[in-house]
Amino acid sequence: MSASVVVTGLGVVAPNGLGAEEYWQAARVGKSGIGRITRFDPSQYPARLAGEIHGFEASEHLPSKLLPQTDRMTRLALVAADWALEDAGVNPKELPAFDMGVVTSSASGGFEFGQRELERLWSQGSEYVSAYQSFAWFYAVNSGQISIRHGMKGPSGVVVSEQAGGLDSVAQARRQVRKGTPLVVTGSVDASLCPWGWVAQLTSGRVTTQDDPAAAFLPFDERASGHVPGEGGAILIMEREDVARARGAKVYGEIAGYGATFDPKPGSGRPPALRQAIETALADAGVSARDVDVVFADGAAVPELDRVEAEALNAVFGREQVPVTVPKTTTGALYSAAGALDLATVFLAMEEGLIPPTMNTRPSDAYGLDLVVGHPRTHEVRTALVLARGLGGFNSALVVRSAD
Repeated sequence: MSASVVVTGLGVVAPNGLGAEEYWQAARVGKSGIGRITRFDPSQYPARLAGEIHGFEASEHLPSKLLPQTDRMTRLALVAADWALEDAGVNPKELPAFDMGVVTSSASGGFEFGQRELERLWSQGSEYVSAYQSFAWFYAVNSGQISIRHGMKGPSGVVVSEQAGGLDSVAQARRQVRKGTPLVVTGSVDASLCPWGWVAQLTSGRVTTQDDPAAAFLPFDERASGHVPGEGGAILIMEREDVARARGAKVYGEIAGYGATFDPKPGSGRPPALRQAIETALADAGVSARDVDVVFADGAAVPELDRVEAEALNAVFGREQVPVTVPKTTTGALYSAAGALDLATVFLAMEEGLIPPTMNTRPSDAYGLDLVVGHPRTHEVRTALVLARGLGGFNSALVVRSAD
């Protein structure tokens, strides 16, 4: 079955905006949420910048009973799911429980919760460790808590493929809708800005040590020195198109094509596999390169990774033949949630006919990209390509088509 699957609801929690509208008003003009870390003292670490969410009080949105059993990541995800369902005009209580599923992704699980309980274990003893530690740290916890909160008993799961996970979870959700589940909640929220999570992220060697936010996250720039980590993400509601339209739902757009590949072992001499992921996604969508109006790039801001991505894009589209943007330069890289937030951003860009800018980058001619920098570009967006790559060799590409 290859029914058209569409997105009917968006819930966004980002460093530069809470809620889809507030986030879009920031992203469309390149307003940044990146700054020096405030959630802990970062002075002893080599990297000290992050995209933090400020002004989020979980107690204002969630029942008090949920707070002791959830990490910050899960609280953000629960609120984003609430907003997405509201945006879609869906009341889960009115739908059969087995007609709704949840598929999210996660790169790290609930690190802050886990850190606190490990501190209690080693400083006070095991009797002081919360029973909720058994699941609050776990990768699948967001899917579990969303499904419990809304009584969703259909196909559910979690996809773990590092920063490619957000797109992979959406693809898995599309499979479940096509297999017959009328509604699936999907996307990703990651949040591990605590000392334990920070040290784990630093091991990748891909986090910038720049202290100036304006010079820190510079994809496709000769000054590139790595990414800035961030927290947040986006939750999306996906439905079969005919079902969504029959109930009069607003349709943001269609998940039209998907491709995923895995890079060969370093030193093998074989080429990277990102180009194949792009071409697979285009073929799955039934579109050619000339049909794509914009590319939301992964934008690792690591010179070798930027070179690989630029070569893949140039091989498929030709040099400077398609606008490319990296709006995550205003939020930081949200790990598995980066692709999900990019996807939400595409739908908002389609509505306005405007490509949000990549900020602070001075693109190098060597990459051969038409990078949208500094200011938004008015441009009709009917078909978009979103890319995401994960540490270890994950490549994911997703093609999105506008609603009409």
